[in-house]
Amino acid sequence: MRSMILATGLALQAASGTAPTTYLFAHFTGNGEKGLHFAASTDGLTWTAVAGGRSFLTPSVGSRLLRDPSIVQGPDGVFHLVWTTGWWDKGIGLAHSKDLVEWSEQQFLPVMAHEPEAQNCWAPEIFFDEDRDRYLIFWATSIPGRFADTDPKDPGLSRGDRANHRMYFVETKDFRTFSDAKLLYDGGFSVIDAFMIRADRDRYVMIVKDETLRPTPRKHLRIVEAKRPEGPYGQASGPVSPDWVEGPSALRIGADWIAYYDEYTRKRYGAIRSRDLRQWEPGPAVHFPPGTRHGTAFTVPAATAARLRGGRLQ
Repeated sequence: MRSMILATGLALQAASGTAPTTYLFAHFTGNGEKGLHFAASTDGLTWTAVAGGRSFLTPSVGSRLLRDPSIVQGPDGVFHLVWTTGWWDKGIGLAHSKDLVEWSEQQFLPVMAHEPEAQNCWAPEIFFDEDRDRYLIFWATSIPGRFADTDPKDPGLSRGDRANHRMYFVETKDFRTFSDAKLLYDGGFSVIDAFMIRADRDRYVMIVKDETLRPTPRKHLRIVEAKRPEGPYGQASGPVSPDWVEGPSALRIGADWIAYYDEYTRKRYGAIRSRDLRQWEPGPAVHFPPGTRHGTAFTVPAATAARLRGGRLQ
């Protein structure tokens, strides 16, 4: 059976026979200055650091951070990586690899340079739309005054707490030319950290973080749906996670979808489970290496994971 990519960062390898697979989790640590790290798992629940937790890619573009890495594998087998290059950059990082060990020259994509008031580009994700043979890259940006009804009104807030994000996207077929940036999702609240899943032929699900801070902090995950990956997306669900979490990423394991999230104020990872991507329940318990931050879970053949463990490190 040919491989199908059903979600951002979720390369489900349906190889002929019963070749073993490994789950990988690409993530950052600290503030992102150390670069790209991997954890591995055979069950999607207990994760161990790959190569002792060392970095496989040191950031060299933008503000030289590598935060919130998102990886997807294309139909040609090449892995594509995007990431947050800095807190207040107007672009994102991009690199490619055939084996997750050797990486191309890093690029800085100035996706919001055309918006003079844009403040940032946070947590980009990359999704392969197999029906139209294209990649969608999407991220959160805050543009003061663009969605004034939900702009925080307290002038004493920090720059980050004044932010009022919406999701934007570009598309590309070849990573040489890119469309103009467009609005992907405005649900009437500040939103970051979207993760996209193709649930069915005409059903696309995004897990998003409600970033609302005032008057009452929300900081939880919600679900939105559309018939096409670029939307329009419908009304957001109620919260499906605890408060004060971010960076959702999902794997399909057996009959269940497991959505992982960074409990950043509690310095640990948690998860929720669903059969239909509509009804969610807490758990299962997951265990990640200490210091794991916002990343992407995906599936690779065991041979790819073995090369990653033994490959040359940067």
